[in-house]
Amino acid sequence: MSTPTQLATEVNLDIGGMTCASCAARVEKKLNKIPGVVATVNYATERAHVALPEGMTAAEAIATVEATGYTATEPKKQQAELEEQGEDSEVRELRSRVTISAVLTIPVVLLAMIPPLQFDYWQWLSLTLAAPVVVWGALPFHRAAWTNLKHGAATMDTLVSMGVGAAFIWSLYALFFGGAGEPGMRMAFHLLPTQGGGTSEIYLEVAAAVTTFILLGRYFEARAKQRSSQALTALMSMGAKDVSVIRDGKEQRLPIEQLAVGDEFVVRPGEKVATDGEVIDGNSAVDMSLLTGEPVPVEVKPGDDVVGAGINTNGRLVIRATRVGADTHLARIAALVEEAQTQKAPVQRLADRISAVFVPIVIVIAIATVIVWIAVGAGVAFAFTAAVAVLIIACPCALGLATPTALLVGTGRGAQMGIVIRGPQILEATRRIEAIALDKTGTLTEGRMTVVDILPADNHNSDHVLALVAAVEAASEHPIGQAIAAAIDSPAPVESFSSTQGRGVQGVVDGQAIVAGRPPWLTDEWSIAIPPTSMTWIQQHQELGQTVIAAAADGNFLGAIAVADAIKPTSKQAIEDLKALGLHPVLVTGDNNAAAHAVAKQLGIDNVRADVLPEDKIAIVKELQAGGQRVAMVGDGVNDAAALAQADLGMAMGSGTDVAIEASDITLMRSDPRSIVDAIRLSRKTLATIKGNLFWAFAYNVAAIPLAVAGLLNPMIAGAAMAFSSVFVVTNSLRLRRFRSTS
Repeated sequence: MSTPTQLATEVNLDIGGMTCASCAARVEKKLNKIPGVVATVNYATERAHVALPEGMTAAEAIATVEATGYTATEPKKQQAELEEQGEDSEVRELRSRVTISAVLTIPVVLLAMIPPLQFDYWQWLSLTLAAPVVVWGALPFHRAAWTNLKHGAATMDTLVSMGVGAAFIWSLYALFFGGAGEPGMRMAFHLLPTQGGGTSEIYLEVAAAVTTFILLGRYFEARAKQRSSQALTALMSMGAKDVSVIRDGKEQRLPIEQLAVGDEFVVRPGEKVATDGEVIDGNSAVDMSLLTGEPVPVEVKPGDDVVGAGINTNGRLVIRATRVGADTHLARIAALVEEAQTQKAPVQRLADRISAVFVPIVIVIAIATVIVWIAVGAGVAFAFTAAVAVLIIACPCALGLATPTALLVGTGRGAQMGIVIRGPQILEATRRIEAIALDKTGTLTEGRMTVVDILPADNHNSDHVLALVAAVEAASEHPIGQAIAAAIDSPAPVESFSSTQGRGVQGVVDGQAIVAGRPPWLTDEWSIAIPPTSMTWIQQHQELGQTVIAAAADGNFLGAIAVADAIKPTSKQAIEDLKALGLHPVLVTGDNNAAAHAVAKQLGIDNVRADVLPEDKIAIVKELQAGGQRVAMVGDGVNDAAALAQADLGMAMGSGTDVAIEASDITLMRSDPRSIVDAIRLSRKTLATIKGNLFWAFAYNVAAIPLAVAGLLNPMIAGAAMAFSSVFVVTNSLRLRRFRSTS
């Protein structure tokens, strides 16, 4: 029995020489023919994601790509500036080619379209101007077509090269052997091909104009692709380039690559945090808006964790590095986004299959067009013109760009907003979900106990009550006491402190004997009289699932403080927005029934599952799925990981654990629950854009090819239309850059 092949390595390869979706399909097909290899090739990103079997190296995959007629290299870790320079040089080279071709083409087109401009020997001037365009301007198409021919393949470049070459060769034949080169020759321009034309017709304007139009489309396409990948480029360039490391008690400025786990480094106001770490000295606020989209800086103090790429806004911080290089939060996000952009949505695979067989079919149609029109007596020139129009109009550029450009822009925009979409298949999942299970703690609530209400006794105010109780609770290690103590900046010192396990604390603050704890403890053990109205207040808050601490000063009732895991200010709006998207929210929590229903009532959630153990969460997801619903799960803890994996769509809050993030399909870097809504809206918008692109790409080819076959399409107009279709698809995808958050 053979041992199954195990995937040991996953690599990305930069693919060079691809000019259309057919090229990408060819490279992908060749790679996937290697036993054990699973590869996807993305034309828009010009990158292949290859899973290699154990024992195979990236060099072997590169050799396979090169044998197919393309180049392949492993991506180099360069500075973003160098990457941008490389992209600019490509755009710059295309711009030069387009500009020179356009300058030479315009006179050729004008001479052909406006008979009064035609003078003796004008046709030879047209040849002089058109030849460089056809030979040099269209060289990328001819070169790619030749490479493909050597490998027995045909792509979009084959169609362009054949169309342009045929128009040019026909014109040469007509000029030298058909009478078109005679002095005084005049040629009328027709918007549609005309029957009966002979060898005196030349098509230099078609050859030159088609080349220029398609080059122009390539130029705009390259610019748009560059813009669509700017979000990921910006994300990858956000990290610090150097860092002030403390070595032997002295600060040294070192390149970021030399920073190691355990190193202590200094971050001054205005500087970026070099890497993930733990604050060991200093207090400040760190602006994480570039990474998470969260507008409010996060206050940090010794013991707090910070993430690389955040900007220190005020105080000096000393941080101990806990993660460096590819293990950092920023690097992991960039890797997830890049992986998502390299993968393919299920709908794209249909387009790839069509593109793979499309070009050979078009060539057959073009040949058949020539034969049929000649057979019915329309004339060689008319038949030839119709065939050239078929070749030009059928280029499947728009079809190949429809999905990857939308995915590129959509996932890039998500990264800017703190939404990391793990793969294109997630887009389909967001469209289908009907129910969304939401973990309460840390997702809809703050995830920590805070003071939510204060009841002062007569002759006291809320600040006075809080100050006295916080002072005595500051000496307590109980989470409730710590929550009250954290509500003020500098609690007063306490004397004679003591605590009674599970009941309360006591001590002397500013000369007053303070007792704070459960209301029954005060009434039963300390004989404190709590007024009936205050007892009603206490009971009302307890019914809401809140913990109430009653307090007395020198034997008299001082007041009461309600502590709870506070609901996030934006949770209610998020639930309303989810309902507006057609989703049914389900609150899932390990809290007691009273606390869960109290939160659900405030948020407008009808379906509540309380007292849930970690292993019960996955059962709840399965139960909802068994009822015929597609289920999304949102959580942030280790206990949510299994449910996140089981759900049709798993969403992890970025403030959660690594386990939860790894198990999820979408990671939300912001703690704002409205980011859940943004993620679903963005995913659905991206999917809608993909489908819209594919519709127009299919409709364009389906409608235009019959027109060309019927002789109702001028090849020059076909070239312009083909170029426009690609630009339209990419421009439509770029509209996703304008997607805005609900918050």
